[in-house]
Amino acid sequence: MSFAFDLAVSIVSLLVVGFYTWSLRGHFSSPKMEIGAKVISAGVILTTVFFLYLTWFEGQLVWTQVVGLAIEIAAAVLFWWAISASRKARLRFAFDPAHPHSIVSDGPYKYLRHPFYTSYLMFWSGWALASWSVWAILPVVFFVVVYATAARNEEKNFSASPLGPEYEAYRRKTGFFLPRFDQK
Repeated sequence: MSFAFDLAVSIVSLLVVGFYTWSLRGHFSSPKMEIGAKVISAGVILTTVFFLYLTWFEGQLVWTQVVGLAIEIAAAVLFWWAISASRKARLRFAFDPAHPHSIVSDGPYKYLRHPFYTSYLMFWSGWALASWSVWAILPVVFFVVVYATAARNEEKNFSASPLGPEYEAYRRKTGFFLPRFDQK
């Protein structure tokens, strides 16, 4: 039974990492990848290898693998929903210093400002849970700090752009990484 769950966690996890990798060229558009985005990419590679090791060579509880897998699948659904909502917006890579040219407020963006980062954090948290190791917390903390920093930088770029007032109104209605459903 453990082999089947290890295999399922590994396949789904690698598939989701593949989705995220595809998005670097297939969805996001920046003239170059800034150092912060390169740090994220390196973190993704290292964490993927580390979590695969934990999945295959450390013991997990079945319930943690099932719940972790469900969280990973939910993260993938959120990711593709964000892709669908922002397809025409030509979003940029994390840490791109350029001012934004539009505000996306459809799909998951209606409830939270950073659905991609939320999906990434859900994914890493799900895989950490599925790997069931105290050491898996460290990469998750790393990603929380990096994605929060990237999101704050993006919000500063919005504030400094001609879209600043419109973004401020949007910001007041939506959650940062957690959805806000009380649309006022």
